[in-house]
Amino acid sequence: MKRFLLVAGLLLGLAGTTMAHSPVDLDVIDADMAGARTQVLVLGTYHLAEHAGEFDPASLEPLLQRLEAFAPDVITIEQVPGEQCDMVMRHPQVYSVDDWKARWCFDTAPARAATGLDLPAAIARMHALLGDWPQHPTPAQRRELAAVFLAAGDPSSALVQWLQLDADGRRAGDGLDQALVDLLAERARRSGEVTLIAARLASRLGLARLHPVDDHTGDDHSGDDGFIGDGQAYGAAIQAAWDTRGSAVADAMARGLAALRRGDMLEAYRHINAPAVLQTKVEADFGANLAHPSPEGYGRFYVGGWEIRNLRMVANIGKTFRGRPGARVLTIVGGMHKPWFDTWLGQMQGVDIVDVQEVLR
Repeated sequence: MKRFLLVAGLLLGLAGTTMAHSPVDLDVIDADMAGARTQVLVLGTYHLAEHAGEFDPASLEPLLQRLEAFAPDVITIEQVPGEQCDMVMRHPQVYSVDDWKARWCFDTAPARAATGLDLPAAIARMHALLGDWPQHPTPAQRRELAAVFLAAGDPSSALVQWLQLDADGRRAGDGLDQALVDLLAERARRSGEVTLIAARLASRLGLARLHPVDDHTGDDHSGDDGFIGDGQAYGAAIQAAWDTRGSAVADAMARGLAALRRGDMLEAYRHINAPAVLQTKVEADFGANLAHPSPEGYGRFYVGGWEIRNLRMVANIGKTFRGRPGARVLTIVGGMHKPWFDTWLGQMQGVDIVDVQEVLR
């Protein structure tokens, strides 16, 4: 089989409509493709920070071992790139800048003060360093790249470099001042999946970075193409739709959360990635909103923003392996994204979707 789409057809239940088929068969055009196919593994994850104190981080070790055995060359995460944050800040009439600052954008001011690099200059320096990155970097090189990542709005990649330093190397110098050292030490103690899974795994594999691929430009509610006059009414309508099927989601998630709390992370992650669980969740969230009869069409507006976000995220993931034919790619993303990612990434030429259940077995 050309592609293994673990959740093929999951989206059919969202709108109750017949899926349109193009008369052109795009599946055949890579049949004679030269070179190795790209292997993409989509790991749907709990947002672990929401469950801090409910599990021991050490219980993630079996999961990390399975992912390490997959041996990804590229790891993508659900984080907004600094470049997008820089663009958004330049257009306050189009985007909800205060919301972006509070929710999605890393404050680069301390790193700018330490390095002298504003965000565009830091991005340029980051690409220059990565373009000539040695196989065995020195501690000074790691500290410099970590500082540049922070100035470029990519704290998670800075953490990857930090974790690959020994205890003596985790100190100020080479662009890191004491404030940035303290910041990295604090991020290393965080309980989210980027720290506990993505950064730890990248460090074990000796990767230089993580790849932030999130995108909220299409689901921002500002601007003339997305303005909601009554945000309170919008939120109430979405919540009302969720409430119609909330018990189904709770029931679907119960077994996985029980496994997480008893420390069986392989079972917890098999559960959150199970097609039947995902089917229930997408119908209870997006199906419920498409069916909600608000006269303003709030439910359809909400689902439209979700799909635009996923399309742009998938495009960002594709960019990470476009120049690396045959790469092994791990994308770590909130579980609800997985049906869209599996479907759309699996439609890309030369890409095979890896069965996450096989990896976690």
